[in-house]
Amino acid sequence: MAKTIKITDEGLKKLQEELETLKTQGRADIAEKIKVARGYGDLSENSEYDEAKNEQAKIEARIVEIEAMLKNVEIIEDIKGKAKTVVVGVKVKVLDVEYGDESEYRVVGSTEADPRSGLISDESPVGKALLGKKLGDEVIVEAPGGEFKLKIVEISK
Repeated sequence: MAKTIKITDEGLKKLQEELETLKTQGRADIAEKIKVARGYGDLSENSEYDEAKNEQAKIEARIVEIEAMLKNVEIIEDIKGKAKTVVVGVKVKVLDVEYGDESEYRVVGSTEADPRSGLISDESPVGKALLGKKLGDEVIVEAPGGEFKLKIVEISK
């Protein structure tokens, strides 16, 4: 059985747009590159042709990947008002107990995760540690770099 992909409505729209772009523009662009590369003659020593075929394979693989994800999505409902516990879809502000640094994250499904933008996966060490916790709770995060303690200082939608 395929794994259910948790995703926000916004994330679902982005995936659908990416799929449409790959199927239309992506396929058309690569078909043109292959056509041009074929015009260079002998395909056995034609690096442009090989590169275009590799790019075509990547596009087709991504299309299959997105289509598989879209078959198994679970839309994360938008949280109304203040959230009482950390669930997928909320923003959570945490305090690093040891260093006193505050960080704010939005807990999202793994397909939307982008730690540099503050979007952490519910499957990441921090995301797993925070899920189900309440305002004021302290959690120990077991990360590859070692354990650290976070205190939840704010939960919002």
